[in-house]
Amino acid sequence: MKEKPDVLQGTLALMVLKTLDVLGPQHGYGIARRIEQISGDLLAVNQGSLYPLLLKLEHEGSIASQWGASENNRRARFYRLTEAGRKQLRAQTRDWEQTAAIITRFFNVKAEDIL
Repeated sequence: MKEKPDVLQGTLALMVLKTLDVLGPQHGYGIARRIEQISGDLLAVNQGSLYPLLLKLEHEGSIASQWGASENNRRARFYRLTEAGRKQLRAQTRDWEQTAAIITRFFNVKAEDIL
């Protein structure tokens, strides 16, 4: 069985913000599972990358957290998107869409297009 690649550098924050935007408050494990699920199980979320990122996003004000009970009644920290996080999500989404469009142009270019 092929090993799943980790999430690409610089994309995890965007995926976390989008997951919280779409699904509402989630605990860290739930965020990781949803990202893997949305990717069609093609990506693996490294816990050693996720939790420091969650702390960073909270420190920046993009997300907020509070303690609650998980679905199996365990104490867990639940993260939610803030208004600053929504603004960051919109800006990052525009940036990634532009980058993807540029890369697509390079994949589709033929020699006669540039000569």
